[in-house]
Amino acid sequence: MSLIDLKNITAKELVKGYAAKLIHTEKMTFSFVEAKAGETLPEHSHQHEQVSIIQEGKFQLTLDGKPVVFEEGQLVIIPSNTKHSGFAITDCKLLDVFYPVREDYRKLSEG
Repeated sequence: MSLIDLKNITAKELVKGYAAKLIHTEKMTFSFVEAKAGETLPEHSHQHEQVSIIQEGKFQLTLDGKPVVFEEGQLVIIPSNTKHSGFAITDCKLLDVFYPVREDYRKLSEG
């Protein structure tokens, strides 16, 4: 068992306005994101399955061209290789879980 205190993890800026504390297990990546109101997450896709859980705030996710607004306590499942983008309507805290591990994020957290 590993006990990790998020207070001891330095946030990395993924894109402008989106800072994340990154945790990696053998097979998954957990990204604790703080997004600033009014900031956009550019459209992208990746091989990873992703579950995005909003912990605080209001966030608009556009999935395959369809916008969905979700709020605290709601989550969205993003299948592998699906184009998506986002917009922080308010300041937000999100937890993104990826399977398999995001090696690009692992490298970012090591650097």
